[in-house]
Amino acid sequence: MSISESFLPEFDQEMTTTRRLLERVPSDKGPWKPHEKSFSLGHLAQLVSRMPGWITLAMRETKLDLSGAPSYGYETTESLVQGFDRNVKEARGALAGARDQDFMVPWSLTLGDRVLFTLPRVAVVRQNINHLIHHRGQLSVYLRLVNVPLPSIYGPTADEGW
Repeated sequence: MSISESFLPEFDQEMTTTRRLLERVPSDKGPWKPHEKSFSLGHLAQLVSRMPGWITLAMRETKLDLSGAPSYGYETTESLVQGFDRNVKEARGALAGARDQDFMVPWSLTLGDRVLFTLPRVAVVRQNINHLIHHRGQLSVYLRLVNVPLPSIYGPTADEGW
């Protein structure tokens, strides 16, 4: 089994679960924060929507310079889901088309001239999936705090509204 083949089932499952949660973000609650030092709900949802695109970037480039990162704004739920779907499709294509040796290429996260870390792409993809799951967990707590019923994380046949 190739590295790509080992990632794809997990990727598909995690993106399906994430989409079900993202669909429930109330557009009118974007500025809401659970604490003054926390990200707003709208910014967290935007981050979750964009994160699959980081996998595409990792597979196509050899670095990301955070000094050029886009700022956060507020988007409608429809726009967030559309962006997420586009990012997932591109990331899945990048993963599916990669050869094992593509995953061994060093990839760096930088801030201007400062290198924050360098890892093989395989580790970066794993880290991105884990990081997305972490932020999805945060998003589930935010939604719970604004009284949005949560979808099942086990699939569409499991009980809804936990």
